[in-house]
Amino acid sequence: MVKDRLWLYDTTLRDGQQTQGVSFSTAEKAQIAAALDRLGVDYIEGGWPGANPTDSAFFETAPATRATMTAFGMTKRAGRSAENDEVLAAVLNAGTKAVCLVGKTHDFHVTAALGISLEENTDNIARSIAHVVGQGREALFDAEHFFDGYLANPGYAMACLRAALDAGARWIVLCDTNGGTAPAAIGRIVAEVIAAGIPGDRLGIHCHDDMGMAVAGSLAAVDAGARQVQGTLNGLGERCGNANLTTLIPTLLLKEPYASRYETGVTLEGLRGLTAISRQLDEILNRVPLRQAAYVGASAFAHKAGLHASAILKDPSTYEHIDPELVGNARIIPMSNQAGQSNLRQRLSEAGIVVDPGDPALARLLEVIKAREDQGYTYDSAQASFEILARKELGQMPSFFEVKRYKVTVERRKNKYDRMVSLSEAVVVVKVDGEKKLSVSESMDAEGCDRGPVNALAKALAKDLGRYQDQIADMRLVDFKVRITQGGTEAATRVIIDSEDGQGRRWSTVGVSPNIVDASFEALLDAINWKLLHA
Repeated sequence: MVKDRLWLYDTTLRDGQQTQGVSFSTAEKAQIAAALDRLGVDYIEGGWPGANPTDSAFFETAPATRATMTAFGMTKRAGRSAENDEVLAAVLNAGTKAVCLVGKTHDFHVTAALGISLEENTDNIARSIAHVVGQGREALFDAEHFFDGYLANPGYAMACLRAALDAGARWIVLCDTNGGTAPAAIGRIVAEVIAAGIPGDRLGIHCHDDMGMAVAGSLAAVDAGARQVQGTLNGLGERCGNANLTTLIPTLLLKEPYASRYETGVTLEGLRGLTAISRQLDEILNRVPLRQAAYVGASAFAHKAGLHASAILKDPSTYEHIDPELVGNARIIPMSNQAGQSNLRQRLSEAGIVVDPGDPALARLLEVIKAREDQGYTYDSAQASFEILARKELGQMPSFFEVKRYKVTVERRKNKYDRMVSLSEAVVVVKVDGEKKLSVSESMDAEGCDRGPVNALAKALAKDLGRYQDQIADMRLVDFKVRITQGGTEAATRVIIDSEDGQGRRWSTVGVSPNIVDASFEALLDAINWKLLHA
C-alpha cells in the first residue's frame, strides 16, 4: 500500500515567541532550528523578518537546514502595489525558499479590522501571492480566522482561498485562529472545502488550543484530506498555545489509522530524539518540563499504583499504549505510600539493587518509605533520594564524607550605592578520609546579585570534598521546588532539587524539615551522594 505524504510545518520560532514570558535570542533560535531539522520536520518558519531585530538577525545568519526555511509576513497593504510594499519586501529580502503570507478570510475582520472592501482584500491576497511566486519562491497562504469566516460567510471565505490558489500558492493553510472550532466542525469544513475544488494535497491546518483540542482538530483535518499540519514544539503559542507537535508527530507515526496511511519526514529513528528535543526547548526557556505531557513528559510512563506496577512487571502493554523508548522516554516505577512490593522490587532492580522476593528487608523498607511519606517526604518525584534511602536501609550505601556542622547567615545592609541588598554566607565543615575541611561561600554571583542562602550552602558544600572533588565538578542544580506539606504549628517544608551533570544525567532529591534551609541541605546532601555513588 502506497502511503500518502503528510508535510510537517513548525512555527515554534514565530508562534512560540508569542507565548507569554517567552523571548528567543538569535542564538537560541538557531539552536531550536537545528533541533527541528534533526527531528525531520519539512518546514521551519523562522519568524517575521523586519518585524523585530531578532527575527531579522536570525535570517541573516540562519543555519543551513534540510527543512525548507520559511519567512512569515502579511499580504500587501491596501493602496499600494505588491512591488512597492516595504513590509512585504522585507519578508522577500530574507531570501528563504518559501514565504508564508497571512491574510484575512473572515468578512467581519476585513471590514472592521482592515477597513477595506471585501473585493479589495481578495485582490490584495491574489497580488501578494502572485508577487511571491514571481520571485521564484514557494508561496503559502495562511487563511486567518478561516473557520469563523466560513461559518459566517462561506462564499467569501472560499473566494479568498481561490484567489490565493489561482495566484499560484503551493499551500492554502486553514487557520482556527481563535481556537474555538470543535474537531468535528473542522473535519466537516475541510471536507467541504475540498469538495468545493481546493485540492486536499494543497491544504494545510493550523489550530490553536483555546479549547484544549488543537491536536484533535489537526487530526480531524488530516482525516478529512488536509496534507500539511502546522504546530509548535511543546505546544508553545499565544494564549493557550498551538497544536503540540510533540503529541501530533508520534500519534501520526505510531497510531492507526495514521501509521499505515501516511509517511512524514520524521523517521522512527528520528522519533527517538523527541523527548530530548522537547526538554532541550524547556532548558533554553528555563522552564520546568510539564511532567504530564503526552509521550514526552516525565510522568507519561510512570506507574505509581501497586496494582499497575505488578501488571507492568508481567507485561508493560497492560498499562502503556506504546513502548516509551520509541519517543526517547523511559518507564518509571515511583515509590510512594500507595506502592506495594511489586513497585519496590522493580524500582530496586532499576537502581541495580538485588533483593530476593521473600527477603524480610522488602517489608521493612516499604514501612520506612510509608512512614517517611507520612512526614512529608515524596519518593515518586525524587528517585535519587529513594535509591539512597534503600541502600542505607539495606546496608549498601558507602559513606563518602560526613557533615560535622553547617551554618548559614543572611545579612541585609546598604551597599556603596546606598541601596539595601541581601547577602548570604554559608560555612560547612565536612570530614573526608579522617580529615576535617572547612569551606565558606557567599551567595553573590558574578553580576553582584544575591542568589540566596541555599545557593551559598550548595557552593560551600561542594567546595572541598577532598579526593571526591573532581567527581562532582560537572554537577549543577537546575531546579528548586518548595512546598509546605502541613499547616499550623506542625508545618513542614518539603524541598525537591533537580540536579544535572555533564553527561546529561538528571536526578531529583528531597528534603523535609520545619526549616527550609535544613530541608534544602538534606536534598543537597542526597544529590551529591547520588552523584558520587554513580561516579
